[in-house]
Amino acid sequence: MKARMVERMSGPNRISASRLAKEVGIPQTTLSRWLHLASQEKIVKTNGHLVERLPVRPDDLPAAEKFRLVMEASALSDEELGEFLRRNGIHEAQLNEWRKKVEQAAARAFEEPKKGRRRKSPEQKKVERLEREINRKDKALAEVTALLALKKNWRHLWGAGTKARAGGATHDPSAR
Repeated sequence: MKARMVERMSGPNRISASRLAKEVGIPQTTLSRWLHLASQEKIVKTNGHLVERLPVRPDDLPAAEKFRLVMEASALSDEELGEFLRRNGIHEAQLNEWRKKVEQAAARAFEEPKKGRRRKSPEQKKVERLEREINRKDKALAEVTALLALKKNWRHLWGAGTKARAGGATHDPSAR
């Protein structure tokens, strides 16, 4: 019905919105709004019917569309940029904000991953704890082995129960 009303108000044999309103019983303001929206292409013809296209705010555009607009605008000269912004219904401040976000996302994508940035799984934490425990026990074992070797060498060098040359005293290292 919208399509027929807009066609009657805009075709070669057009009539005014107020005259059409009296004829069909639709308020004149509604008919005028339909005609205005159709002239601004905010009403589109779909399957032979005019459908009102909801206005899309630039901030509500999908990310891929914003990216496309940023890339398209980057190739334009200053003179062409103004026309581009008007044609797409966006402000230069919005475009600059989107450009900054695109640059930040690209910078993050090319950064080297930092150590420790990812959280460790419980299994990784357990493995690290067990490795620390093994290292601690290895060090303790090496210390005990060194002490036993020293004790053996000390007995071998001094000999247990041997008499000293002067005075006939025995030298017992464990007596100390």
